[in-house]
Amino acid sequence: MRRFSNILLIVDEGKENTAALKRAITLSRSNQARLSICTVIDAIPSDMQVAITAITPAELNTIAISETRAWLEELIESVAGEGLHIEAKVLVGKPFIEIIRQVLKEDYNLVIKCAEADAGLTGLLFGSTDMHLMRKCPCPVWIAGPEEQDKYHRILAAVDQGQGDPAADALNRQILAMSSSLAQAESSELHVVHAWRFASEELLRSRRTILSDNEIDAMVKKEAHARRLWLEDCVKTYGTNADEDAIDPQLHLIKGAAKNVVPKSAKDLDIDLIVMGTVARTGIPGFFMGNTAESILNRIECSVLTVKPPGFESPVSP
Repeated sequence: MRRFSNILLIVDEGKENTAALKRAITLSRSNQARLSICTVIDAIPSDMQVAITAITPAELNTIAISETRAWLEELIESVAGEGLHIEAKVLVGKPFIEIIRQVLKEDYNLVIKCAEADAGLTGLLFGSTDMHLMRKCPCPVWIAGPEEQDKYHRILAAVDQGQGDPAADALNRQILAMSSSLAQAESSELHVVHAWRFASEELLRSRRTILSDNEIDAMVKKEAHARRLWLEDCVKTYGTNADEDAIDPQLHLIKGAAKNVVPKSAKDLDIDLIVMGTVARTGIPGFFMGNTAESILNRIECSVLTVKPPGFESPVSP
């Protein structure tokens, strides 16, 4: 099933780009998609004092762009096979801003890049540019981890009950459709995880005069049953089993906070890729990532594909 028609791969000169590069080429071929490979360089300030030579900052910018383009075109030539046309793009400025502007300008529907992991500084897999893109880029963002495999064996889709919120339903639909089509394309296991909690359970258990433990247990059990029905209906409604050859997902209904459940599930199940949403309900369209999503991303060690609901507006202007 084709999900992506216009893919933008982000690479950095002097860094390891192999994992993201392989993934982008594979997706481009399987989706018969247009592929562009882009790198972003810093702009040389126009008021920079160049005392040693007579060259101007503008000329230095031109030289940097030319040399970077030559490297990028050499990289493309080394990987472009028969029938695969790849466009080279060199952008100048702040990376996440220029990448998002390029997405808006060229209508890309997937951004791929390698994670900026630097265990020596933070111990986190995703760097500043990664997080900015996952917060603010309007299209899906695929960040390839350092252990990226040529083939995914296990994919995890994290879904959340939206309590009737149309945006949450639309996001779940995207997550399930995307994860199931990817699992089908790679013959991967698909695991659908839903973390849940019974509202006010701790409060009720601390006020033993209100309800007995047996009564509270019965309420929690009823909620668990309702959540199971919702999860089964969600998977069925959004079509993960619509095709004869579709992957039959394994459902995991786990009691607890999503910020704990999703990372632990990914580790316990040896997940290669997590597909999840990153938008919370805020007063500023598209500006903030939800606290839960941020907590999950700060605790995982595998590749991630983040998606946003239809109508998401990036705070970055074209």
